Amino acid sequence: MEEIERYRFDVVVIGAGGAGLRAAVEARANGKSAAILSKSLFGKAHTVMAEGGIAASMGNVNDRDNWQVHFGDTMRGGKFLNHYRMAELHAKEAPERVWELEAWGALFDRTKDGKISQRNFGGHEYPRLAHVGDRTGLEMIRTLQQRIVGLQQEDKKATGDYEAGLKVFAECSVTKIFMTGEGDDRRVSGVLAYWRPSGKFVLFESEAVILATGGVGKSFKVTSNSWEYTGDGHAMALESGGSLVNMEFLQFHPTGMVWPPSVKGILVTESVRGDGGVLTNSEGRRFMFDYIPAVFKDKYATTEEEADRWYTDPDNNKRPPELLPRDEVARAINSEVKAGRGSPHGGVFLDVSKRLPADVIKAKLPSMWHQFKELADVDITLEPMEVGPTCHYVMGGVEVDPDTQAAVGVTGLFAAGEVGGGLHGSNRLGGNSLSDLLVFGRRAGLYAAEYVDAAKAAGKTASVSEADLQEAIDWALAPFTNENGESPYAIQFDLQDTMNALVGIIRTASEVQEALTKIESLKVRMGNMKVVGGREYNPGWHLALDLPKQLLVSQCIALAALTREESRGGHTRDDFPEMSSEWRKVNLIERLDGDSVAIVRQPLPLMTAELATLFDTSELGKYMTQEEIDSLVQRTS
Repeated sequence: MEEIERYRFDVVVIGAGGAGLRAAVEARANGKSAAILSKSLFGKAHTVMAEGGIAASMGNVNDRDNWQVHFGDTMRGGKFLNHYRMAELHAKEAPERVWELEAWGALFDRTKDGKISQRNFGGHEYPRLAHVGDRTGLEMIRTLQQRIVGLQQEDKKATGDYEAGLKVFAECSVTKIFMTGEGDDRRVSGVLAYWRPSGKFVLFESEAVILATGGVGKSFKVTSNSWEYTGDGHAMALESGGSLVNMEFLQFHPTGMVWPPSVKGILVTESVRGDGGVLTNSEGRRFMFDYIPAVFKDKYATTEEEADRWYTDPDNNKRPPELLPRDEVARAINSEVKAGRGSPHGGVFLDVSKRLPADVIKAKLPSMWHQFKELADVDITLEPMEVGPTCHYVMGGVEVDPDTQAAVGVTGLFAAGEVGGGLHGSNRLGGNSLSDLLVFGRRAGLYAAEYVDAAKAAGKTASVSEADLQEAIDWALAPFTNENGESPYAIQFDLQDTMNALVGIIRTASEVQEALTKIESLKVRMGNMKVVGGREYNPGWHLALDLPKQLLVSQCIALAALTREESRGGHTRDDFPEMSSEWRKVNLIERLDGDSVAIVRQPLPLMTAELATLFDTSELGKYMTQEEIDSLVQRTS
């Protein structure tokens, strides 16, 4: 065996975005050593793409906001498929996590009386998003990284070593999670990774591993996600014996740029609509008034006049339909384009230039203005943007315990952020992603630390066998041994084309079945991949290691999409266009059964009677069976 670097940490965090950094901080605060493994450069996390703000019911702009309202909005946005306990914890704890960020140095925009400013966003009843212009995610990452540095400085004073408690490994990709033990004693023991610049392997032995790997968007041709988002965490959880929940639910952000080509897929933050931007079709008409679902009729304006008044008098007017949850807006745009009323390049128009003065746009949306002016020569203070749906976020993910974030079925494995499933149900509200990272990143770090204490107290020290290590290295080097074969780029291109065309925003059984057949053929081709060159920074080899994970997760998405015979949130079936109160009670759980993916239907936990009292029975009737409602009413009375 070649000589490899070896490290031992109490906790290994895979991913250096908001969830990963917050988890590492919490593990360190609870006395544990933690390694942070970043697939890309440190600081280049998808968290920086979350521009609009952090959803937290602090009530700084409207004091009627509270955690109960935030909980209700989250459940409505997810069409009541959310795990109620995760939604409850998220709504209750988000304000404290924002104040904590501020205490660590985050520089939020302020209200006139000096409080953290909060803005409107789709699906949120009140102004709830704490923001830093339109670059909130960047400020969040900067603050968490500075917190890491501060803790390292504390360790230097205490031990003489900056990295005694926290160490960052940038451009270090994980290929496998190791397990040890048998039966009930089977547990995590470490991970194998490689340095992207050199290709050399590195082993991390650890009692606990936290997945904070983000999403799956690079399996789609049109996506806001960058190259890192290949579903690594989802796949490794499956391979370790874990399960995925509700992978059919993908969010297509309604406003990704479709023109010019230099910015295709780049997001236009929802803040543009929250601050007054409107969507129009090729006829110049605000079409969103035609697409207000019955379940939202009582909360959204039905005339342009009332919608316009809402911006200055929200207490006495209903909100504009441009601020419907993202799944509704994405489907509406898709419908307009299919009806022949789209923009010249296959989208619709988003215009804030006629709503706000140029100086206000530049002050409120500085990143949007600068980005599109520099990259596309589109001046959003003077002209509309051409936008359309782009694959953005996966609501499904690793099945976890809602309180601890421990992965179901894998002792010692935890998951937080986009890789974890349950919080968002069938659709995520904008702004809930950043507070999700903070709330559940902290919880994953806290309970991983508690697990390490318990494991060590029981004498269970992590150890990876040399045989398991050699097997994992041999697998990773296999693409170099094929004398004949095709490029991994060709296989990825066909996967992206397949998923975009057949498992995209609108689905039918025949098309999804066709996608599953094509994925099986791509798996055969993958077995014959060939990479050329050496191991030093070799993007072809890196992709060859990512592709098995992409194909596995894509299969899970397609299989779940085929199985769920209803339309709900981010999952729209043309052959089953209505929501079903019976299907609402079902989580789709996927696990590996040998080389195959097995899918089972699992009952969704019914929310507590106390939480159910936050909703009118008439509203619950739009989503739940009468039997469920009767059960809740009986428990309440």
